[in-house]
Amino acid sequence: MSKTDLPTPEDPGKLPRTFKQFARRFPKLAAAHQSIGEHTATMGPLDKKTQHLIKIGICLGAGLESAMRSHTRRAIQAGATEAELEQAVMLGMTTCGFPRTVAAWQWVRQQLEREQADEGETDQDGEDS
Repeated sequence: MSKTDLPTPEDPGKLPRTFKQFARRFPKLAAAHQSIGEHTATMGPLDKKTQHLIKIGICLGAGLESAMRSHTRRAIQAGATEAELEQAVMLGMTTCGFPRTVAAWQWVRQQLEREQADEGETDQDGEDS
């Protein structure tokens, strides 16, 4: 991973299959996108966890399920708790409305369950699978 913990076209991490295909087809565009992400992540004082919690709110407002799952996973990796993730979603209630908030909460819950299942596999095997 890059210094800002963002996936790169060379080291895509857990990216959606469609994005990986897009990056292979348009590598210069994917690299430009990556560069912008790295630059904006280092423009100010916010730590990675806070950045990903903010991105969760943005994803909620825009209705971006895949990005919501990605930023949930990355917020967890940066130390976010379940309560912090849920608050980031609940803050959208009065701005974005009940249906979007419930949908976003469901996406976060599903990603939390996926992360817990991945942890269980690691614990059983003693190493990442």
